[in-house]
Amino acid sequence: MRFMMLMIPKGYEKASPGTTPDPKAVGAMMKYNESLQKAGVLLALDGLHPPSMGVRVTFAGGKPKVTDGPFSEAKEVLGGYWMIDVKSKDEAIEWAKRIPASENEIVEVRQVHEMSEFPADVQKAAAGFPDMQKQVGRKQG
Repeated sequence: MRFMMLMIPKGYEKASPGTTPDPKAVGAMMKYNESLQKAGVLLALDGLHPPSMGVRVTFAGGKPKVTDGPFSEAKEVLGGYWMIDVKSKDEAIEWAKRIPASENEIVEVRQVHEMSEFPADVQKAAAGFPDMQKQVGRKQG
């Protein structure tokens, strides 16, 4: 089962462009990331630039509109993520509990949909993209 662990650092929604993490925190996080890798559960991970460097594309009336960050209405934003492949939600939660996060950070754990979980009509609608589905290189399970 694949799960995303989403890092939500409080205050990151207001971070200025070029904001970088504390080197000590990065060192602790790299040790954690190495433990995920050694356990064979890590599929991907990335840190994200602050919203002040991003854009949002909305589709009011079906027309795309681009808004530069920062986003005044944002209360929680992503700072980064891990994609892991584990046997259960409980195992994903155990990994999340080991993250060397500070008290101003929240980690949300969300299971990723597998194609096999969808009804037949949804699977049929997505059937034209088998190469894309294989491309992500994930295990089914």
